Amino acid sequence: MSRRSINGTDFTGMVLAGAEKLSRQAEHVNALNVFPVPDGDTGTNMNLTMTAGVTDLRERSSASIGQSATVLSKGLLMGARGNSGVILSQLFRGFGRYAASHEELNAIQFAAALQVGVETAYKAVVKPVEGTILTVAKEAAKHASTYARRTTDVVELMREVLAKAQIALDRTPEQLPVLKQVGVVDSGGQGLVYIYEGFLEYLEKGTSASSHHSSSNATTPTAKPSATNAASHIQTSAQAQLETENIEFLYDMEFFINLGLGQEPHDRFDEEAFRQALAVNGDSIIIIADDDIVKVHVHSKTPGEVMTLALRYGEITQIHILNMREQHRDLLHAGMDGTAPPELFADMPAPEQAPEELSAFPADEIAPYGFIAVASGAGIEEIFKSLGVDIVLSGGQTMNPSTEDFVNAIGKLSAQHVFLLPNNSNIVLAAQQARDLLEDERQVTVIPCKSIPQGISAALAFQEDDSPEANTEQMTEAIQHVKTGQITYAVRDTTFDGLDIKAGNYIGIFNSKIVATAANRLTTSKQLLAAMVESGDEVITLLTGESASEAETAKLAEWLTEQYPDAEVEFHTGGQPVYDYMFSVEA
Repeated sequence: MSRRSINGTDFTGMVLAGAEKLSRQAEHVNALNVFPVPDGDTGTNMNLTMTAGVTDLRERSSASIGQSATVLSKGLLMGARGNSGVILSQLFRGFGRYAASHEELNAIQFAAALQVGVETAYKAVVKPVEGTILTVAKEAAKHASTYARRTTDVVELMREVLAKAQIALDRTPEQLPVLKQVGVVDSGGQGLVYIYEGFLEYLEKGTSASSHHSSSNATTPTAKPSATNAASHIQTSAQAQLETENIEFLYDMEFFINLGLGQEPHDRFDEEAFRQALAVNGDSIIIIADDDIVKVHVHSKTPGEVMTLALRYGEITQIHILNMREQHRDLLHAGMDGTAPPELFADMPAPEQAPEELSAFPADEIAPYGFIAVASGAGIEEIFKSLGVDIVLSGGQTMNPSTEDFVNAIGKLSAQHVFLLPNNSNIVLAAQQARDLLEDERQVTVIPCKSIPQGISAALAFQEDDSPEANTEQMTEAIQHVKTGQITYAVRDTTFDGLDIKAGNYIGIFNSKIVATAANRLTTSKQLLAAMVESGDEVITLLTGESASEAETAKLAEWLTEQYPDAEVEFHTGGQPVYDYMFSVEA
């Protein structure tokens, strides 16, 4: 089968097939993570990101490749999780920008779209590293640009793109020594190759029934039953305490504005003016503007006025209006809290727990600062809240919050300036992407914390009376002086920096390097701390994970006191998964 061009229907089929292929191979991609720890999540993040894009594409696909690529781009952008997910979203964002003005793409245009995607992705990463998904995408796009001059067949071109991507993937261990040392290829690059395999399978064989169903089976996290039951109990109690007539802004509204569409002349969209107009008779206002589409959420007294305001800017679509008083009466009558009404993004993957909402501030009482941190573990969450953090997004290595999770959390804070503490190197890009999406409406700063101890240190360095610039400098400086250690177990045999690591044994990670391993957790902890603590270090903090034992922790405390008598040693219950112990060492 040969094709001289692909349209939006073809592209949708390619994406569904690519998403299905990735979904089936997500665990294999996870297994390629360099560290043999039980939190490898590149495959999961790419899978969740693709699922978000596919969800939108299913609902709004078009025969125009420009329209379909734009829909996919926006879905991926909001659903992006982890560094791999953000980079993947940027690859397709650039592709979508090139394709936006086309109904179909021929071979040369398809190659050009891939190239624009690569350029967009490289710009999104502050310090691009070769030997990663970026390299695989770059080499494949570069070859496509050359080969497109020799063929008019898009299928043949895609075959070459995949072959070149595989060659580039196979070479990643030569570009990143750590990959060669562990004996794996880059996990993000492998995920992209799987997507390209799906693309080619569709072009060669056409769609299949599984292509329309399997990609929606992405592994999405679910809350533990006990947590769900507890949340339901809390919500029921809250509903019982609320008087129905006290719900002032009773109409819960969500809709999209397609800017400039319609027969009437429209005003140029002014986001701040629109927000202020909605605030006259409404609250819980969220506005996400992206090119020619604006998503709006508002609780309002006057839905008719909201519609009139929106119509000034374009056509209104996907309108959802719910009477919250009616819903509340139904809940009270049933004696239980019902399932929340579906949102426009309801099919997108959600974090393990919904982020906590703060009580809305009156419009004239906007706080100067707001804080959002990412953490996992009840104890760690309480620590951050005690340090003044407003919202703690549930997440970490095993579940990275998406760009939309950050956008929504920022929208819940009535603060002039919001600081984000991602607390994980794999979450920094998603936080930065959320900041960039809101740059015209909110003041947001990402402090590049790459660990929980760094995030705690940054929060401690914050001074309410200082300027945003001074606080940014102080917090960024503070995290440079924190050494982080983590204890977990190996999920496979490997050799790393001269260490012979056996599956099931414990490993000690100092910042981002494995420095200790043993069959015994206490022994591994002592080895790790010995590598971390230097003369002059004054504070050693230990956070116990959900699998840590009290007896072992007591022995470790006794050893620390004897070994480092001049240091102040602190112990806190963190409750974090995956890492039995987290250590923080500061001079």
